[in-house]
Amino acid sequence: MIVVTDIHKHFDGFHAVDGATLEIPTGSITGLIGPNGAGKTTLFNVIAGNLAPTSGTVTMNGEDITGLKPHALFEKGLLRTFQIAHEFHSMTVRENLMMVPPRQTGETLWNTWFARGRIAREEEALARTADEVLDFLTISHLADERAGNLSGGQKKLLELGRTMMTDAKTVFLDEVGAGVNRTLLNTIGDAIQRLNRERGYTFCMIEHDMEFIGRLCDPVIVMAEGKVLAEGTIDDIKNDEQVIEAYLGTGLKNKATA
Repeated sequence: MIVVTDIHKHFDGFHAVDGATLEIPTGSITGLIGPNGAGKTTLFNVIAGNLAPTSGTVTMNGEDITGLKPHALFEKGLLRTFQIAHEFHSMTVRENLMMVPPRQTGETLWNTWFARGRIAREEEALARTADEVLDFLTISHLADERAGNLSGGQKKLLELGRTMMTDAKTVFLDEVGAGVNRTLLNTIGDAIQRLNRERGYTFCMIEHDMEFIGRLCDPVIVMAEGKVLAEGTIDDIKNDEQVIEAYLGTGLKNKATA
């Protein structure tokens, strides 16, 4: 379980996150929503080690991970993706996946000279794992395609596939649906649910697509002005007066009561 306690993140006089407290239950797919400027991505960056908090604590399964760098959190199984995918565009999709696991034998110059057999066996195993991941994500046909040639949605699937090349425990997804067509978004949603159900992944996602959030997420957490405004099921959130006022808009309220 990730527990965020009274996190503040200030940029000069601006309080991007202003005392946020929340929990991400182990085994959940937790949604994080809110208007632009609510502090969602900044909070993600604090939890995932991209930013150090001004104050407050983050724990994972009881261990204080506040301020740990992304590579240290990676070793603990906490990963994040970004709204804009970060692929190695000149490498193939398979090669992008094979790059992920740390401490590979071929990473040192000495081993490239004196451990060539071990490197070859390791790369063969990584290629098999990568192909299994691509099959799971239903994009095996893209294995030898240059990653830079993928569509936005395919790149999001590739980023999800990268998490499967590690011993991931908790994955933070930043607007996985941004710029993705509905067909691919459904494929991404199916993959997230299967990873959660079959492999025990815990997810927390920032997303603006309420239909997508409603399909996948429970609980849903709403942020506004750097604070947690509400938490509950998607139905709870849609009927919360404070949330309607701050984020969802009076149009939804009037529709619900019509």
